[in-house]
Amino acid sequence: MSNLGDMWILIGVLLAVVFLGVHVAVALGMTAVLGIFLMTRDFHTVYTFIGSTAYEALRDYVFAVIPLFMLMGEFLGKCGAASDLYALINRITRRIPGRLAIATVLANAVFAFVTGVSIAAAAAFSRIAYPEMKKNGYDRRFALGCIAGSACLGMLIPPSVLMIVWGVLTEQAIGRLFIAGIIPGFIVASLFCLYIFWVAITAPEIVGEGKEQKRVRAEAAAVAAAAGEGSSLAAVFWSTMAVLVLVFGTLGGIWFGLFTPTEGAGVGAALALVLAIAKGLRVKEMFEVVLSVGRTSAPLLLLLFTAQLYSRTLSMTGITGAAKEYFLTSGLGPYAVLAIMVGIWFVLGCLIDSISIILLTVPVFAPIAAALGFDPIAFGILGILAIEAGLLTPPFGILVFTVRAALPLEATVGEIFQACVPYWICLLAAVVTIAVYPQLATWLPNLGK
Repeated sequence: MSNLGDMWILIGVLLAVVFLGVHVAVALGMTAVLGIFLMTRDFHTVYTFIGSTAYEALRDYVFAVIPLFMLMGEFLGKCGAASDLYALINRITRRIPGRLAIATVLANAVFAFVTGVSIAAAAAFSRIAYPEMKKNGYDRRFALGCIAGSACLGMLIPPSVLMIVWGVLTEQAIGRLFIAGIIPGFIVASLFCLYIFWVAITAPEIVGEGKEQKRVRAEAAAVAAAAGEGSSLAAVFWSTMAVLVLVFGTLGGIWFGLFTPTEGAGVGAALALVLAIAKGLRVKEMFEVVLSVGRTSAPLLLLLFTAQLYSRTLSMTGITGAAKEYFLTSGLGPYAVLAIMVGIWFVLGCLIDSISIILLTVPVFAPIAAALGFDPIAFGILGILAIEAGLLTPPFGILVFTVRAALPLEATVGEIFQACVPYWICLLAAVVTIAVYPQLATWLPNLGK
């Protein structure tokens, strides 16, 4: 059988087993093994190929970045850093219309520097921010949409798990991808805040700004002040400052070359443990954090191994070269090809999770983008933005289901999806902005050279 025939068989089998509900790691591994056998007809070669790929993939020093950054985020989340962060930003933005929703976006932006995982942010702020919004008269769908939408920032602002996976697959410097995500991340956060501010001005009742609601809040604030609630402000402030110093120290060290991303992740995890212990983290909770990170990161490492196996198999069939040649000779302009890629990412976002989308598409798309002249760092950020939109896209929309699971009695999945539409539009606007002005993604990484 020709390599071209093998190529189409591999693609067809992979899509079939994924859409039948087989876990993507198993699907990638099965398809890769089938492809190697079809091309070699030799089981010994199949075993050798799998063994060499596993050894080369999982021994890579950079794979430790994933569990270490997750460990840093879990330690800080477990010790109450997310609650302190939200409380401080809520107080700072007290006079801004829609302050609780804006505080949720800003707290998510800062918390993204800690976790790098959107699901963690969605789960945390469902329990932290939603009760406050509900108490202050916010429309429940608007509040839930804000929590789910702003949690997307966890996948864009470093240290993002998606950036790590992208960097491993494309052999890009993970530290440069981290730094490249900062400006686009704050662009997205700013768009979210502008939307919330616009809603607060045009429909104040949605954000609890009616006269009666203001009176009730004023009475509650007076009672809280009389009870001495404000006395904890100093503790909240110093807790948040410690988190910010830890995060920016870690990322700054990576940016200025003081240590590699893996070393930076180790430093961040160690300092987060020290801070968590200082805030009262118990030994039992420490073990719970380690086990939680292990349960989350181990399947991800398996995914990366099977993705590399599948990527190598595709290279043997020549699909990368064939796809590149097809688009280069199709007569389509670079932006038309980019629009096709983004469209594919949006469609896949309706069906499977973000990491699976990267594993399935980036080995093919990245070489095409490079051949068309797109900067690989800017293309990486643009791709993560587009894939990130899938976190809010029905029917998969994992952030929506996370919020729904955390608050099962508050709204239906459909209502939350509907409330997330403006945030999805903001992400699309950011994709277009980075496509037109890639310097927004490349300026900081180049500045650090």
